[in-house]
Amino acid sequence: MSDTSIDFYRAIFSKTAIGQQEVQSRTLRLHPLVRRLLILVDGKRSGQELATFVDGHAAADLLNELLTQKCVEVSASLPAATAAAPAPATRGEAVSAIMDNTALANLPPPENRSAKEVEMARNFMINTVNMEFGLHMRLSLTEAISNCATADQLRQVYPLWSSTMASSRSAAKELPALTEKLLRVL
Repeated sequence: MSDTSIDFYRAIFSKTAIGQQEVQSRTLRLHPLVRRLLILVDGKRSGQELATFVDGHAAADLLNELLTQKCVEVSASLPAATAAAPAPATRGEAVSAIMDNTALANLPPPENRSAKEVEMARNFMINTVNMEFGLHMRLSLTEAISNCATADQLRQVYPLWSSTMASSRSAAKELPALTEKLLRVL
C-alpha cells in the first residue's frame, strides 16, 4: 500500500519486527515524539486515536515517518460507517479551521437571525469566556460581545472570541464542539 493511498485517520497501525526492535534498542535514533508515537502503536488504535497523543503535531507526518522507517504497518482500517469523520491531525489545525472564518461564510445571512437567536449567541459567547477564564478576566471581550445588538456585529467579534478560546489549552480542546453549538444561532 503506498503512502498516498493510506487514510491515516481510519488506518490501524501495528509495530513491525523492526519497530519492536527499535523500542528496545533505539538504533534508528528517532525523534522523541516519533518514538513516543511508535511506543503507543498497539495494533488497536487508529491514526485518529493516536493523533490525540501528539497534540499540536501532524500525526499523519509522524506515522508516515514510522512507515518509511518500516517500524509500523497498516494492519487494518476502520470501516467508513464506524469511523468518525476525519478530523484535522492536530488541535492547531482544528483551531485554524475554526478561526479562518470559513464557518461563518456558510451561515445564513445575519439578518435572518431572530432577536432570540442573537441573544442566545451573545449569552453563549459570554458564558464560554467567563467559564474558561473566570468572571471579569476578559472584560474587553465580554464588553464587546455584550455591546453587539445584531448577528452581523457578533460575527465581527467571532474571530476575537475564537482566538481567545483557542489561547486556553482546555478550551481549545472543546473549541470545535463549542463552535458547532454557537454557529447554530450565530
